[in-house]
Amino acid sequence: MLQPFVQDGKIDRVALTAELRRFLDLALASARFELAYEIRLRDSVAAEDAVESPEVEVVFRGRDQDLLLERNAELLQALEYIALRWLRLDPHFYDHVRFDSGGYRALRIEELKLSARVAAERVRETRQPFRFNPMSSRERRIIHLVLKEQPGVRTASEGVGEQRQVIVYPAGKN
Repeated sequence: MLQPFVQDGKIDRVALTAELRRFLDLALASARFELAYEIRLRDSVAAEDAVESPEVEVVFRGRDQDLLLERNAELLQALEYIALRWLRLDPHFYDHVRFDSGGYRALRIEELKLSARVAAERVRETRQPFRFNPMSSRERRIIHLVLKEQPGVRTASEGVGEQRQVIVYPAGKN
C-alpha cells in the first residue's frame, strides 16, 4: 500500500497536516457543519496519557460540536476513520492521528480505565471471567494496557471485526 506520509517508519507530520486540512475543509463544508478545528502536533507524551499518544490531534469546536458526540461519538469516530482512509495510512499508523471534541477522548479513556479496574476486581473476587461489550481496537488496547500489570488477572480479545471483545480472566485460567 502506498504510504505518502510515512518515510523511514515515521510520519511526515507537515505533509500529513496539509492533506488533513484539505480533507477537513472539504468534508466540513460539504456536510455544512458549523465547526472549526485546530490541528495540534505533539512531540512528547505526558505520563498520564501514555495509553493513547497521538502525534497529530484534531480538536473540533463550534455550534455542531454536540452532533459529533451523539451516540457515543459515532460521528466523530466516523469522521476520523474517513480521514484516515483519505490519508491512505496503513492501519498500523491509525493511532498516530486522533480526533476529539469537548474533551470526549480524555473522558472516555478515564471511563475505560475505571471499567477495567472494576472488572479486574470482580474477576479476582468471583474467579469468573468478565466479558466487555464489543469495542474498537483503540479501546480494547486501553483495557489491555490498564490490566497488564494488575495482579491475579489476564486479558484476551475474542471475536471478529466490530464484534471483537476483551475478556478478563483470572490469572492461570483459560
